[in-house]
Amino acid sequence: MSLTRRTILRSGGLATVALLAGCTSGGSGSTDEPTSEEPTDEPTSESPTTEAPTTDSPPGGNGTGTDDPSGGTRPAGTGGPGIIVAQTDDETDLPVSHAVEVTKEAATEEYPPQLRVTLTNESDETVQVGEGRAVVFAYVTSESDQLTLLPADGDYPAEAGCWRLTEGIAVTEEYRILTIEAGESVTQLLDVYGTPNGDGCLPVGEHRFETSYTVARGEDGLAGGDGGEEGSWGFSVLLE
Repeated sequence: MSLTRRTILRSGGLATVALLAGCTSGGSGSTDEPTSEEPTDEPTSESPTTEAPTTDSPPGGNGTGTDDPSGGTRPAGTGGPGIIVAQTDDETDLPVSHAVEVTKEAATEEYPPQLRVTLTNESDETVQVGEGRAVVFAYVTSESDQLTLLPADGDYPAEAGCWRLTEGIAVTEEYRILTIEAGESVTQLLDVYGTPNGDGCLPVGEHRFETSYTVARGEDGLAGGDGGEEGSWGFSVLLE
């Protein structure tokens, strides 16, 4: 996709090109007019503070016929399973690497399962990476179309304990660029939600997530018009 990049917002080791054009239920794209507002859901270069993973059994166990707060019955095999990272792709030859870990291993009435994705610049020079949300899996939906990953601490339309979205999430169409210094990392905490059309609350089974991204070397690589190199990376989680 051809994208116009005009505005760079810098904060620490990050830079963002934001071309705002309204909202859509899909992912990121290109627009005509830049925005000067600082995004609130971009990854951080500092280690986030998270709660320790819980080993308590979530409400309703695995949802085997337990009544939910709305008065219905959660389908068998859904509702509050624990999550593990089942598989990760091999790294590419590009100068950045990915890692994913579980930070909250089970859904409770207070929060859904949670992951942390880390993107590291493995090279000895600054790189720019886009699109800045997709590369850290924010707003990425599983290939099964059953789960979606949303920036943590957001206010999303979902029933507590079930964590299935009751409606789609509108995402602004813009192209953001992350600037990462040599040897530095950015991280993104991601809450795991069921999609509105999913089977039950948080469907058990294996679910794969994959994202594509572009990397260019130099502080003004992508922003300066360098087409960069294309890459992709993914992982699978298991809910059980």
